Amino acid sequence: MKSFSELYKESGVDITAGYEAVSLMKKHIARTVTKGVLGGIGGFSGLLELDLTGIKEPVLVSGTDGVGTKLKIAFLMDKHDTIGIDCVAMCVNDIVCSGAKPLIFLDYLAVGVNRPEKAAEIVSGIAEGCVQAGCALVGGETAEMPGFYGPDEYDLAGFAVGIVDKSKIIDSGDVKPGDLIIGLPSSGIHSNGFSLVRKVLDVENQPLDRYVDELSSTLGEALLTPTRIYVKPVLSLLSKVKVKGICHITGGGFYENIPRILPADRAAKIDYKALTVPPVFHLLQREGNIPTREMFNVFNMGTGMCLIIDPADADKAIRHLNEYFSEKSAPPAESDEQFDEKISLRAERNSSASTTNEQKEQFETISSISAANEQNEQFEKESAASAGIKKIDNGSAESAKTNHVDNGSAPLTGTATIIGEIVPGEKEVILC
Repeated sequence: MKSFSELYKESGVDITAGYEAVSLMKKHIARTVTKGVLGGIGGFSGLLELDLTGIKEPVLVSGTDGVGTKLKIAFLMDKHDTIGIDCVAMCVNDIVCSGAKPLIFLDYLAVGVNRPEKAAEIVSGIAEGCVQAGCALVGGETAEMPGFYGPDEYDLAGFAVGIVDKSKIIDSGDVKPGDLIIGLPSSGIHSNGFSLVRKVLDVENQPLDRYVDELSSTLGEALLTPTRIYVKPVLSLLSKVKVKGICHITGGGFYENIPRILPADRAAKIDYKALTVPPVFHLLQREGNIPTREMFNVFNMGTGMCLIIDPADADKAIRHLNEYFSEKSAPPAESDEQFDEKISLRAERNSSASTTNEQKEQFETISSISAANEQNEQFEKESAASAGIKKIDNGSAESAKTNHVDNGSAPLTGTATIIGEIVPGEKEVILC
């Protein structure tokens, strides 16, 4: 006989709704099961048997985060099936910065009223995020808290654990001047800066289903676009080239996050014109009259993750990454082995391409760079002094070194591209 309390229900906590929610979640959780998962949901803890094949000194890597006030957009749109992807992304993208493979994820969902269908809808997004990251959803908590949250409100947070061989931990100790910075494209605003977004766009007082030509979508769709998960392409790249540093661009933007992976005597020089800034950021800057310096100190500006590599590995890294980012749809639910095999097959196919195709690619590279520069024109109109942008000599040896590397048809929207280099300095970002 299942637990039931009429008095507890009268106080606002419906135990039977909790049972129904768990029942509806099961099919979503089942999608995430990976090798080593023991037992099912409903116990006091989640279990995973570790496979340490090929790992000499295993180190567990953990990360936790929430979605923040982006949840308000989900409330206003009454759309809850993607916000869980954001929750997973904020955790797994952090731990992959150490070179770790995510293994397990747990969520914490606090609601004002437990509506089973809505709770299951939220968990479906969490499950999708876990599938994209290749980790298992092994447990979670749904807390009904009447009087603390409104009837249609909830909060969502998560916790992830991964593993890495101690000798393969990425700690940025080898970063030196001349190393290049590769930017991985974001899907939009991701899950940071939404307090400013909501203020600037006054989202509570305008229809989010309004189509905006500039965004090629409704305003709500653009704001609620899930955070991109970088785990599979990054882990795949780590098996091909040496990556010296990885930075997840979250709250604090470029200026706060990139210095976190720099040695004390190194700076990151970012080529402003190499960045492809999505239209939503142009809209925000214009509507809020936000200085460029502050835009880069709050938002990801179209770059959700940065990798630091040796110049000799740049061409190989860009091409490998763009085999992933050239996919138009979300990454499929595939194993790491399947993903690597797919990339290898494409690499073989590309290596046998004719000279005509290479010439075509060069032409497309030039065309796409011109398009990106036009897109960023409105940003460049702002005074360099007020934006805090330092002047760079584009004829310098350092600049020539960066421009010499083939970006593999970047900077097309949605592709990895070289956005800067490491120079002597004091753990700072120099936007040029």
